[in-house]
Amino acid sequence: MNFKKIRGDLISIFQILRWNKPTGRLILLIPAGWSLWLIPNNQPSLSFIIQIVLGGLLVSGFGCIANDIWDIEIDKKVLRTKDRPLAAKKLDKRIAYLILFSFVIASFFLTLSIKEKGTILSLILASVALPIILIYPSAKRWFKFPQLILSICWGFAVLIPWAAIQGNLYSNVLWCCWLATIFWTFGFDTIYALADKKYDLEIGINSSPIHLKSYTKITIQICYLLTSIFLGAAVLIKDASHIFWPIWLITSILMQRDTLTIFKTEDHSISKVSIHFRNQVIYGSLFLLGIIISN
Repeated sequence: MNFKKIRGDLISIFQILRWNKPTGRLILLIPAGWSLWLIPNNQPSLSFIIQIVLGGLLVSGFGCIANDIWDIEIDKKVLRTKDRPLAAKKLDKRIAYLILFSFVIASFFLTLSIKEKGTILSLILASVALPIILIYPSAKRWFKFPQLILSICWGFAVLIPWAAIQGNLYSNVLWCCWLATIFWTFGFDTIYALADKKYDLEIGINSSPIHLKSYTKITIQICYLLTSIFLGAAVLIKDASHIFWPIWLITSILMQRDTLTIFKTEDHSISKVSIHFRNQVIYGSLFLLGIIISN
């Protein structure tokens, strides 16, 4: 038995799932948390929270694998991605497909195991989300704003927990939370795409910064402003405690400040963009903290 190869494969599997980069996993789970604690008269059980976290890890895992399978040839040409396991030929593509299939099946059974009144609706939403998540990585080839497709994928993190608990999607609170998630995701992923803009132009693929051009900065500022407005509207409709509003105001200002900071210079290196991305996790978590303690 070749233990060195097994160890190398395990490291590559860890990397292809992005489990060595927890920021991307947290930024998916945060909107799910917004949704959970905005549900009227709801204090989610520990078991349900664990199910949501596991679901987030599974979905983000097979989403990352699908992305790397689609982008093997592209990743080789981009500084940020050239060392990914498939692009660098550190992992057999058959193993990647096996994990992808396993994670999709595990996600299905995890959704099926939810013991809430909206299990069937959650399963329907998960079934709708699956093809969008798997097709999203191809969007940069045929759609000018692939970040919008990712935003729609992120939106299911809000819809599925709500549907599971409530058994329906009839709520202004929910749709305000969903819109906040859509705009937030489009904003931070557009900034993340800045690091690859030069390579995307050379390869001939699409991204929001390429097509927004000089409007990139103002678009991101508007996205973050709308995130704050819609999340604030959700809390206002729910009539939560006033303790939320100081946290909301400070966090909203910090989000705008970060956007101004990243556009002060033309340096949109991956290190600078990554700092902004990590900060969004902090700001999203502050919003979540405010929602939790205001219940």
